[in-house]
Amino acid sequence: MPSPLDPALDLFLVHIRVEKGLAPNSVDAYACDLRRYLDDLTRQGLSDWKDVRREHLLAHLDHLLHQGISARSQARALSAIRSLHRLLLSEKLADADPTEEVDGPRAGRRLPRQLSRQEVFRLLAAPSPRTAAGSRDKAMLELLYATGLRVSELVGLSVNDVNLETRMLLARGKGSKERLVPVGVPAAAALRSYLDFARPRLLRGRVSKDLFVTPRGAGMTRQGFWKLLNRHARAAGIARRVSPHKLRHSFATHLLAGGADLRSVQAMLGHADISTTQIYTHVEQGHVQRAYEKHHPRA
Repeated sequence: MPSPLDPALDLFLVHIRVEKGLAPNSVDAYACDLRRYLDDLTRQGLSDWKDVRREHLLAHLDHLLHQGISARSQARALSAIRSLHRLLLSEKLADADPTEEVDGPRAGRRLPRQLSRQEVFRLLAAPSPRTAAGSRDKAMLELLYATGLRVSELVGLSVNDVNLETRMLLARGKGSKERLVPVGVPAAAALRSYLDFARPRLLRGRVSKDLFVTPRGAGMTRQGFWKLLNRHARAAGIARRVSPHKLRHSFATHLLAGGADLRSVQAMLGHADISTTQIYTHVEQGHVQRAYEKHHPRA
């Protein structure tokens, strides 16, 4: 049965679809959250937006909580409700905004899942350096784990971005920000072998500024690297899906576990804010616990 509150919802959905230009999926998400809100207000006996107060909104949020809705989904629903009430106020369909001074639930940051050292070592050993493509793949995997680059940074490297004498590379991150990142000895050795023998075989006389190339002479793409990464992960006996970002997580976590300081890891990852890097400190709490039990005299 239609609710007297429905016309305002229709108005809002037209507003975000036409005036805001939101995608159909986004409009559907708003509609789902707000339909649930309207149904709850109707159950609370409300039929006029001018009667909706803060306590009605809080009752709805409490209802979501008891339904087992995640904090992330609750926050998304509150954002949709807030947008709706602001439109109602501007259109004079309501006298007040009940969402004012209502804080949404904090959605906890999802901890990154990394590979174990043993899994990483098996993955790095999977490509065969006897073939040109295998030598390239090994160099890419070694370099990714050695530097913690984003996949876009890895495939975007040019030959001139790497200095094997100093074992440093120039990475171009988000917003075209540049940073220097050290390269470990095994990664440098794999990269030198690729540059000296495999890359010329892949190019077959063609010229390219791209560091990592395909047999067609084109630069490696993100999608191409995803495919080869998962192929080698399966060959290494890693059952779960492996992404380039998972290797980046592993790089950061293993560095911190080995005693690296947070600021250095932040610089290597190219994080503008150290709070972004601090998430990795939570991943290694087991390492901290073991270190305490091993070294503290009264553990």
